[in-house]
Amino acid sequence: MEHQSQNLKTTLSLSLGRFHISEDYGFLLPNPLKKLPDHYRPWMEIANKLPHLIESHQLRAHVNKMPLLNCEFLKSHREQRLAHVVLSFITMGYIWQEGETQPEQVLPRNLALPFVEVSRKLGLPPILVHTDLVLTNWTTKDPERLLDIGNLDILFSFPGGESLRGFILVTVLVEKAAVPGIKALVQGVNAILQASQDSLLQALEQLRLSIQDITRTLGQMHDYVDPDIFYAVIRIFLSGWQDNPAMPVGLIYEGVSSEPLKYSGGSAAQSTVLHAFDEFLGVRHSKESGDFLLRMRDYMPPSHKAFIEEVQAAPSLRHHVLSSGNGQLLTAYNQCVEALAELRSYHITVVTKYLVTAAAKAKSRKPSHLPEAPQALEERGTGGTAVLNFLKSVRNKTLESILPQRG
Repeated sequence: MEHQSQNLKTTLSLSLGRFHISEDYGFLLPNPLKKLPDHYRPWMEIANKLPHLIESHQLRAHVNKMPLLNCEFLKSHREQRLAHVVLSFITMGYIWQEGETQPEQVLPRNLALPFVEVSRKLGLPPILVHTDLVLTNWTTKDPERLLDIGNLDILFSFPGGESLRGFILVTVLVEKAAVPGIKALVQGVNAILQASQDSLLQALEQLRLSIQDITRTLGQMHDYVDPDIFYAVIRIFLSGWQDNPAMPVGLIYEGVSSEPLKYSGGSAAQSTVLHAFDEFLGVRHSKESGDFLLRMRDYMPPSHKAFIEEVQAAPSLRHHVLSSGNGQLLTAYNQCVEALAELRSYHITVVTKYLVTAAAKAKSRKPSHLPEAPQALEERGTGGTAVLNFLKSVRNKTLESILPQRG
C-alpha cells in the first residue's frame, strides 16, 4: 500500500498539464485556432457560411461538390481539433438540413473519409461532441478583458441565431466556472495523500463554491436562449444517430464502412467536469445511468477521460472522511455533495423548460395535417436518453451520497 501511495504521489501531484487541462481555462482549449492551412479552404468556406447554406437548403449540394482532402497537412494537435470542429459542424448540417423528419442516411465519402481520419487521430468519435460545440468553439473579442458573455464569441454556428450563440457561450462560461473546482479537486487528492486535513478542508470549501458558481452561471441560459428555438432548431442539429427514432439504423459513412454506424448526439454528459466531481466525491450512479455516463467518456478527448480515471484510482475521499472522525471534514464533504445535488436539480428545471415544456408547446401548435416528428423524440435529450428519468436518477444518487452526521 505504501508503495502505491508513493506512486500516486508522483503522478497525482496531479499536474493538470499532463492531461491537457489548462490552469486558467480547465477543459476549454485555450485560445482555439480559427484557421486551417490553406489546403483546407474548401472546408472552411462551407463551415463559415453554415447557417445560410442550411437555411437556403444548399448545404448538401455544396458538400457533394467538395474535393476529397486528406489530413496529412494537419500537423498540430490544435489544427486537428479545429478540423474536427469544422467537419463535425458540416456533418450535422448535412444530415439535418431538411429537419428531423428527413435526415440524410449517407455521409458522402469526401466528408466521411477525412472526418473519420481526423477523429481516429484525436481518439474522438466522428460526430459533433461537446468538445466541438463548446471547448474548441469560442474566442474572446478583447483578450485583455474578462471572460464574460459580452466579450465572447463563437467560431462556428448552425441556424438558431442568438439563441444558439447564447447556448454555446453560457456553456463555455459553465466550463470556466468549474476551473477552481478542478484545481480544488487536485488539491484535495494531494491533501489525502499527504494526510493534510487543513489543505483538504480548504479544497472542499473551494469545490463547494465552484459548484455553486456553476449553478449560478447555468442560470444565464434563461437570459440568452429561447426555449422554442432551442427545441425546434438547435436540438435537431445536436442530435445523433444512436437511440434516435429519427435514424433507427444509424448513418452510413461512405468509403468507411458498408454497415451504418451509430453515435450519440452532443450532450452535457460529455463534459468532463461532473464526471471528475462524482469520482472525487464517490457518487455512484444506478446501472443504467452509470452505463450511459461511462459510454459518454468515449466522447471526450482521451486525456480528459484519463484524468477522470486518475481521480478514480486515487485513495477514496469518502473513506478518508469517515475514518478521520473529523466532524468539520464530514460537514465540508456533505456541503459539496449537497451543492452538487442542487446543481443537478437546477439542471432538471432548465431541461424541463427547454425540452419537455417546449416539446408540449410545439406539439399543440402543429397543424394536424403536417407529419409528426417520430414518436418518443420529444422526451429524449440530444444524447438519446429519456432525459428526465436519467437526470432525476443522477440527482437522487447524488443525494444518497450524503454521509450521516454523528450525534
